[in-house]
Amino acid sequence: QVRQNRVSSYHLFPNNIKTLSPTYQCPYLRGGNVIEKKMNNGVCKLYQLCRRFHSSLISIHQPFPRNHDFIPPSTLLSNTLQHYINSQTPSHGQKLHSHILKTGFVPNTNISIKLLILYLKSNSLTYAHQVFDDLQDRTLSAYNYMIGGYLKKGQVHESLELFHRLLVSGEKPDGFTLSMILKASTSTSGVDVAMVGDLGRIVHAQILKCDVEKDDVLCTALIDSYVKNGRVGYGRTVFDVMSEKNVISSTSLISGYMNKGSFSDAECIFQKTLDKDVVVFNAMIEGYSKTYECAMRSLEVYIDMQRFNFRPNLSTFASIIGACSVLAAFEIGQQVQTQLMKTPFFGDVKLGSALIDMYSKCGRVVEARIVFDHMHEKNVFSWTSMIDGYGKNGFPDEALDLFSKMQIEYCIAPNFVTFLSALSACAHAGLVDKGWEIFQSMENEYKLKPGMEHYACMVDLLGRAGRLNQAWEFVTRMPERPNSDVWAALLSSCRLHENIEMAKLAANELFKLNASGRPGAYVALSNTLADAGKWESVSELREVMKQRGISKDTASSWVGANIAC
Repeated sequence: QVRQNRVSSYHLFPNNIKTLSPTYQCPYLRGGNVIEKKMNNGVCKLYQLCRRFHSSLISIHQPFPRNHDFIPPSTLLSNTLQHYINSQTPSHGQKLHSHILKTGFVPNTNISIKLLILYLKSNSLTYAHQVFDDLQDRTLSAYNYMIGGYLKKGQVHESLELFHRLLVSGEKPDGFTLSMILKASTSTSGVDVAMVGDLGRIVHAQILKCDVEKDDVLCTALIDSYVKNGRVGYGRTVFDVMSEKNVISSTSLISGYMNKGSFSDAECIFQKTLDKDVVVFNAMIEGYSKTYECAMRSLEVYIDMQRFNFRPNLSTFASIIGACSVLAAFEIGQQVQTQLMKTPFFGDVKLGSALIDMYSKCGRVVEARIVFDHMHEKNVFSWTSMIDGYGKNGFPDEALDLFSKMQIEYCIAPNFVTFLSALSACAHAGLVDKGWEIFQSMENEYKLKPGMEHYACMVDLLGRAGRLNQAWEFVTRMPERPNSDVWAALLSSCRLHENIEMAKLAANELFKLNASGRPGAYVALSNTLADAGKWESVSELREVMKQRGISKDTASSWVGANIAC
């Protein structure tokens, strides 16, 4: 006679399986403890254990209906899923989900959310979305995980749709939700730019409406969103009400003001920032380094930064070398390079390219070539900087030699700027045939569609060589409507060769494109007429300019003198 034992108290078996033979010693009778112990040891085999344990039951108790398959307790399922989530191979946990589906077990919200996390970590967005849609109770954490998963994959549109569903459902977003949406507002990936630009204000409204706690992280994200979408004023409003103004928000606002040219406002924020770091100094240096009028101030900030015992990093050197380029400050550039050579950043390809550009703009092509030759690693930007430097300093042969060498010997494909530099070198050297060859190779060999800059350069090349009719034909046969740069290049060539009729046609096209905003077109035509002795026509044109309120831009020139750190 077989004794019967009730084992339902273990909660490991269906309620209607009440008996087991006492002669069968099941090694997994304490299944929960054994499995959890194995899980804690890092060798979780729940799926295999479940199936082996279920097989043991089937060998004793037949028949065993499919809907009575082995179902581990919810706590054990939750812990095991968490193990897979924390592991290096979360996708292995999908087998456990498969087992759950086969048993007909309906997971609770906690288990469903962990399944959602599991699929997100496994990069299975489709399955994660299915789990999300099957949730009976879509909690805020479920929305947050799903929105974060979409953003991680760059699917901004889907994340915003889910955010809209969250608001419609009546669930209130928290600071974490809104921070993620603000991150989406700085992206334009597959989303209407205007809609993304309004996200900052939408999130700001939700913060006020839902009375979300305005911590530093959320406020900083809101400021960053406003700044990156060109709404620096709104960003300043948020900044002013922050209880503690951190360096991250200050840096973001400084960058926004610098990009707008509001240097005094940027300086004000900089002075108010108490805990300054390298990043906030870099924002000031970079902002000032872009224009000649302010580049000297970037050198002053660079010196102050080191007085405060902050060491320049890679971004600092890139910006300060750029300032030296703008100022054509050769001696300061040399000092910066000497300082750079004592740092681990000296071999950086970006800084090497910046040094080449700086020396080239100072007219020091020999020094630029020395930097170029000593670079251990060169990319397309390094080659382009050197080619451009040769071309602009009157060495077209050297420029074209490098252009050929980078492709043939080093197998580096030129980019748009490289082609522009090569075409410019051809124009200065009068190499029409070589220019045609390079221009046609853009599409034929590299599948690069020429831009308006390349067309303008070709017009300049043909015009300088005196081939005005060919230049006119080239312009009229362009696949796109020529812009003002193309017509200006043709007009300049007409003046060079005193072709008044073609100059009038080119100038007329320029007037159509920009009647009042390009006084240079009127001046160029006036000079062309003057060179040909057509003084009556010059007077008439000057009168037209006067009637339209167009005045010649004031010219200026400068030389660097006594510029020293």
